[in-house]
Amino acid sequence: MCFFLHLFLFLLTQFPSFTFSLCSHHDSYALLQFKNSFVVSSAPAQSFYCSSTPSKIESWNNGTDCCEWDGITCNNVSGHVMVLDLSCSHLKGKFSPNSTIFHLKQLQQLNLAFNDFYESSIYHGIGELVNLTHLNLSYTGFSGDIPSTISHLSKLISLDLSGSVRLDPFTWTRLILNATNLRQLHLDSVDMSSINGSSLSQLTKLSSSMVSLSLSSTGLTGKFPTNILSLPNLEELDLSSNQNLGGQLPKSNWSNPLRYLDLSHTSFSGGIPYSIGQLKSLTQLDLTECNFDELVSPSMWNLTQLTVLSLEGNNFQGEISSLLSNLTHLTSLYLGDNNFSGKIPNVFENLINLEYVALSDNNLSGQVPPSLFNLTLLWHIDLSFNKLVGPIPTEIAKHSKLYRIALGNNMLNGTIPHWCYSLPSLDMLDLYDNNLTGPIGEFSSYSLRYLFLSDNNLQGDFPNSIYKLQNLVQLGLSSTNLSGVVDFRRFSNFTKLSFLDLSHNSFLFINIDGGVDSILPNLAVLYLSSCNINSFPKFLAQVQNLGELDLSYSKIQGKVPKWFHESLLHTWKEIQHIDLSFNKLQGELPIPPYGIQYFLLSNNNFTGDIALSLCNASSMNILNLAHNKLTGMIPQCLGTFPSLSVLDMQMNNLHGSMPRNFSKGNAFETIKLNGNQLEGPLPHSLTHCTKLEVLDLGDNNIEDKFPNWLATLQELQVLRLRSNSLYGAITCSRFKHPFPNLRIYDVSGNNFSGPLPTSCLKNFQGMMNLNDSKIGLQYMGKASYYNDSVVVIVKGLSLELMRILTTFTTIDLSNNMFEGEIPQLIGELHSLKGLNLSNNGITGTIPQSLSSLRNLEWLDLSRNQLTGEIPASLTNLNFLSFLNLSQNLLEGIIPTGNQFNTFGNDSYEGNAMLCGYALSKSYRNDEEKSPYSTCNDEEESGFGWKAVVIGYGCGSVLGMLLGYNVFLNGKPQWLVRLVEHMFNIRLKRTHNKAGANRRRIR
Repeated sequence: MCFFLHLFLFLLTQFPSFTFSLCSHHDSYALLQFKNSFVVSSAPAQSFYCSSTPSKIESWNNGTDCCEWDGITCNNVSGHVMVLDLSCSHLKGKFSPNSTIFHLKQLQQLNLAFNDFYESSIYHGIGELVNLTHLNLSYTGFSGDIPSTISHLSKLISLDLSGSVRLDPFTWTRLILNATNLRQLHLDSVDMSSINGSSLSQLTKLSSSMVSLSLSSTGLTGKFPTNILSLPNLEELDLSSNQNLGGQLPKSNWSNPLRYLDLSHTSFSGGIPYSIGQLKSLTQLDLTECNFDELVSPSMWNLTQLTVLSLEGNNFQGEISSLLSNLTHLTSLYLGDNNFSGKIPNVFENLINLEYVALSDNNLSGQVPPSLFNLTLLWHIDLSFNKLVGPIPTEIAKHSKLYRIALGNNMLNGTIPHWCYSLPSLDMLDLYDNNLTGPIGEFSSYSLRYLFLSDNNLQGDFPNSIYKLQNLVQLGLSSTNLSGVVDFRRFSNFTKLSFLDLSHNSFLFINIDGGVDSILPNLAVLYLSSCNINSFPKFLAQVQNLGELDLSYSKIQGKVPKWFHESLLHTWKEIQHIDLSFNKLQGELPIPPYGIQYFLLSNNNFTGDIALSLCNASSMNILNLAHNKLTGMIPQCLGTFPSLSVLDMQMNNLHGSMPRNFSKGNAFETIKLNGNQLEGPLPHSLTHCTKLEVLDLGDNNIEDKFPNWLATLQELQVLRLRSNSLYGAITCSRFKHPFPNLRIYDVSGNNFSGPLPTSCLKNFQGMMNLNDSKIGLQYMGKASYYNDSVVVIVKGLSLELMRILTTFTTIDLSNNMFEGEIPQLIGELHSLKGLNLSNNGITGTIPQSLSSLRNLEWLDLSRNQLTGEIPASLTNLNFLSFLNLSQNLLEGIIPTGNQFNTFGNDSYEGNAMLCGYALSKSYRNDEEKSPYSTCNDEEESGFGWKAVVIGYGCGSVLGMLLGYNVFLNGKPQWLVRLVEHMFNIRLKRTHNKAGANRRRIR
């Protein structure tokens, strides 16, 4: 009997066309119940992996063999369902905790990926399917915690739970320990942020048979075990987008089968070891935006199977090796945003498969390699932000597929090659900020959508062929020296243009008075700064989506038109940036709309009060109303704006108090209210401005004690309170680290008294060892939208610094009532460039420590009560170009040498007891006039400073004897001439006119 049963089963397996139903009735019922719990969505599938084919579940009909249904594979003997694959089946609905799918006990493979089980959990019942070897629940809309019962699936070979679920350390540990056969583990986008330390180390217990491990975007932290990269069968490892996951590459024992390694956007660091050359099978290596540095190991250029290489966003150094030519299979090369230097090797003729090259943001020099433009498959080149020189190659591949070219921000010269105007597939041409010359040629291909030629030395008329580029989305032609006429009416067919920048072309006449209403209907950004326009572009009244408008530095005058007010408040819903500064606009201010971020109206003639409706624009980042004729009070709401970083209302006629309610956590970096009629006292809520760098309240009527509580603002660099009615002593003794970054300190023109503020000065770390080693000049402010400026007294003159160098340091305590001596510790402010203590009551001597201020350029100690001699060591101040010690009680000889030889009488007048060469400079050409000196009384006695010089010149013993002889017999002229010759000086004869000089001093 047993024999016949086996024979029957054998025949059944050999003749599948039998009409018998193999499907287990139990499994068929469970599957139909599962089908009925969902609907089939008509929406597109969630992933590009899914095609637009119908749902597999649509073939499931009662009364048919379930083993014939799409997505089902049965056991040929028992009829039980072994494989259920419903991926990309458009299923939508709630996944039940009692789902009948858990009844399929013989199931070995389950794939429900890319469906929509929104607001459902992966329920504990999944652990009952103990025969599963493959489980894929990725991107199904599941949420919540992965159940611990997942660890019951000890036969798992492949597990993919990628998506918005959480995995706790307990479940993670049990899963790793029990699933000893795992060869593929994918948990991308699973929340594993609680797994670190010892839990993360469980990775070391992964099966040696692991082939593919993908933990992208999981929130893992800590140090990743290096030995995972030594698993003998590992082919794929993806740890990307775990910013707080660190680690280093192994120095030996790599997994030789490794084909795919993605560590991008992690905190892996160190260098690329020589051992990476072992990975002969590696095809993709992605180390984008990690913390790698050092030189690239030369062994990496031996990975000849690489198709994708990305080292972008690290700190790699050195030159790009010519061994790059070994990577003949390379299709994509990303080396941008590093510190690569030297020339780009001209070896691209071997890389015939290259499609994408990005070498931007490095320090590459030399010329653009011509071989790069001879690649027939290349469609994207980005060499921008380097130091490349020379011309752009004039020859390219005959059937070039170039689609995007970015060579901006280099030093390229020559003319724009003709092929740039004729490439049939060119979509973007970015040659911004170079030294290109010549005219813009005529375009014969009109595929361009992005054209950037700004900041070059181009000449000639605005080319008419640009009007034919009707596919343009963005056009940048600012600062190009173009001339001729731009007729805005000819832009009427540019229905896609959203960005237009023609600013800073003073020879270009722009005709904006056309009568076409539909000009540039999709315009979002318009920059016409410093152009020859004298009125508002009327066509803007028809533009609906304007986001940025810059009409600054133009010749617009009169009142802002009504249509502009209306558009600003009602039409331009996306407007974020308005710049009308440096015009001649009059009348009331426009009202900024809600949502605007940059509102710049400085240097006009606006009048009237500031409307309280300004308070509606609470999302502003920069508000600049400086240099107008505004009156009234400053709206108090400005102190509560959460994003406002720059508030500039200087040089108006505003009165009342400044905002008094600065909120905690605000974003203020610059507050400039100087040159108004504001009254005090100062609000203590300024201490909430913890990001504040510039505070200028000078030239107001503020009456208060010195706000020493400002010392808590650790970022403050500029403090200017000059010309107010502040009073009392200045002290910072109650604060631990007052004003650590202060670089400009101006409290002049007040009523401060007491000693100089030693307790503050000794903590000015920003003036002690200022780091000025950065390449190029660095300025304060937001360069794109706002530059910090300040008025300072430099070398006796009032000067407005339109931009503030980060290395500029000065202290101005002048015109107060300070007393006492100059503290020695000022000599520790080694980076100080200017010191003004004039017009006070300072006594004592000039401290020797001032000679340590080797960067000092101006020193004003005038109109005090200083006594003693001028320290000779001050002649070591090699940068000193302005010195004022006048109107003090100084005495003795004025030092000579170095910069001191350039200072005239004005530097010393009013010091009756001073004498020396400097005071006689103005009489060099008049031998009959006496020098301006008070040391001549000694000369008349015969034992003046010349006798001392003679003594030094002849030796100590002989000098004393000669000096004694001079005392008795007068000065022998032969000896005087000898000393003059030896020291290359000229001793003026002053003994007959000392009285006259004293009368001049008085």
